[in-house]
Amino acid sequence: MNFYSIRHLTRFRYSRPISESIMETRMNPRSDSLQHCLTFSLSVSPRCRVFSYRDYLGNNVHHFDIPGDHNQLIIVAESVVEQHPAPAVPAFLAPDAWAALDDLIQNGDYWEMLLPSTFAVESPALLALAKELEVTRRDDPLMLVHEINQRLFGYFEYVPRSTRVDSPIDDAIESHRGVCQDFTHTMIALLRHVGIPARYVSGYLYRSREDHDRSTPDATHAWVDVLLPHLGWVGFDPTNNLVAHHRHIRTAVGRDYADVPPTRGIFRGNTDSELYVAVHVEAAEKAPALDRSLPIPEDWSVLVERAQEPVPATPVVELQQMQQQQ
Repeated sequence: MNFYSIRHLTRFRYSRPISESIMETRMNPRSDSLQHCLTFSLSVSPRCRVFSYRDYLGNNVHHFDIPGDHNQLIIVAESVVEQHPAPAVPAFLAPDAWAALDDLIQNGDYWEMLLPSTFAVESPALLALAKELEVTRRDDPLMLVHEINQRLFGYFEYVPRSTRVDSPIDDAIESHRGVCQDFTHTMIALLRHVGIPARYVSGYLYRSREDHDRSTPDATHAWVDVLLPHLGWVGFDPTNNLVAHHRHIRTAVGRDYADVPPTRGIFRGNTDSELYVAVHVEAAEKAPALDRSLPIPEDWSVLVERAQEPVPATPVVELQQMQQQQ
């Protein structure tokens, strides 16, 4: 088994003081049969009371309200996760796998993961790509998923900041460039196109010196969960052409990114905002002491201290939305 210590820093900086922030986060890793979140803490500056609940998909959600004036909002999420080895995923299934998949869908509640969603839609560009990649009900479901995972890895060039958090998949498909969010939405839409339930997974990917992943190591990550007969939900990472394994740390699942952004909220004020995100994942073969303090980089502690400085009052002007890209 493997153990991971994760620190996720998010900073929103405003050009002028704002009078209120209302925010919810999905940064608390999930616990399931292969992954167990041993500890989790969420620190917010300016200080406030943080509440939590679990949404209908089993994701851990924290939320808070900061009513006072402030020109920065800093969120630091820290967790320790235990990962168990996942069973090996075969290259193919039995000849009757398509029929078995349809029976599984009929007997379960998977319709949300088959219908179009905010970002995973059957656009003309997506349908043209499906035709180009020969995405039809052929071979067996698992063989097709393996092939789509590999071909999207070759189709797209991974280019950080080449798309926005709200970019439609057409932008990435037409330019052949994108980030993990685009790879994931495209694969989800292709799978749903042929009746394979697929969902979006938000989380982290640990990267050692020996790994050659294309995705950015100091950011959050996204990949696809695919429902397959006899196997259940299996993770596939088209950004790196991987079957998800112990280095993939799951935080939240949903229909697409719109369900599971690490941060989502509104603020009261008329100002521009600047987002900064930093992620650090540390691996160990033995469980770390659960009461130990993770080392805090000097610039992070300075950011937290500055967020406590008082700011002049400002009139209420408008509410704005903010989200964070993976």
